[in-house]
Amino acid sequence: MPRRRRQGFSTVAVHGGRDAHETDTPVVTPLYQSVNFVQEVGTEAGLRYPRYGNNPNAELLHKRLAMLEGSEASLLLASGMGATTCAMLALLRPGDHLLASEWIYGGTHRLFTREFQSMGIQVTLVDPMESRVWRKRIRKHTRAIFVETPVNPSCRVIDLRPISYLTQEMGLALVVDSTFASPVNFRALEHGADVVIHSATKYLNGHHDVLAGAVMGTASYIEEVRQKMMVWGQAPDPFACWLLERGLKTLDVRLRRHNENAMRLAQWCSERPEFARVHYPGLPSHPDYEVARATLDGFGGMMAVELDGGGDAAERFISRLRVMTHAPSLGGVDTLVSEPRFTSHAAMTPAERAAIGIPDGFVRISVGIEDADDLIADMTQALK
Repeated sequence: MPRRRRQGFSTVAVHGGRDAHETDTPVVTPLYQSVNFVQEVGTEAGLRYPRYGNNPNAELLHKRLAMLEGSEASLLLASGMGATTCAMLALLRPGDHLLASEWIYGGTHRLFTREFQSMGIQVTLVDPMESRVWRKRIRKHTRAIFVETPVNPSCRVIDLRPISYLTQEMGLALVVDSTFASPVNFRALEHGADVVIHSATKYLNGHHDVLAGAVMGTASYIEEVRQKMMVWGQAPDPFACWLLERGLKTLDVRLRRHNENAMRLAQWCSERPEFARVHYPGLPSHPDYEVARATLDGFGGMMAVELDGGGDAAERFISRLRVMTHAPSLGGVDTLVSEPRFTSHAAMTPAERAAIGIPDGFVRISVGIEDADDLIADMTQALK
């Protein structure tokens, strides 16, 4: 038998996990908005209940997301933080030690430094760019290393190769939050990761109307995550799954536009005197440009600027924008701007934020798919 050609990324995003089309079946997956499904008498086999993560809309997404990321299996959960929590609790027990990058999303930082500590799970945060810090900080009871790349909101890009060599040598799990990249721009499993996490609220859905998270890994590990999801009540709603499948169909074409627009905007911002710094891994001036060029298939739709004048200048700039929207979250078709000091990293002190590259005056920009010329024009008038 001839070997079947692997389908392209866009084809998988549209059709992955679906059965063959048959006459009179709907082209669009039906919405199974039901909590209860008729059960066979005399057996527990085939029990279907949405809290177990086996609603038909969710099951289709599990197959498709695994195909996109290149994993054995995947699981969809009710939120990105739900995905991170259940993914880590499937790996860690009281008395275990987690080694994590200190460059992480504010919600993840709170989970690790407050909630996990209260559960008896020890967490050490390190500067991921110190070449030998990972090996130095490993303990006898270290079970996993957690990294976010590209980093929210600084857009730093971490080289996973040396970390993955260490985790393989020491028998540790390497967990990577790849939300900023999406599977289009980066597939962490190809670079040595064991587990990948996404906030599906962001690029996977792409329309600012779904709250969801996803975890990818081996089939046995994903079953452990599913057990945690059932207990913690983190299963997604069927309608959210239905919307997410619709959003996934345009993932590839959306990301290409995000990449293109963000590059144009970053290049334009780099020439403006009002910005003290421009953070975008596609710029040669970015400290991780070579790593990004070697590992990413696209530089992404996320960027940030630091305004001369600090927080006051940032507020004046944002208040004058007309096309871009001041709102939290990211990864959708609309361009959004936000100040991490008031959103994702609000729980940290100014000094703590500055230490990880987020000074006052730092504005994160999730570049959408509008015409780039209009985005540039909007920023131009806001800077006057």
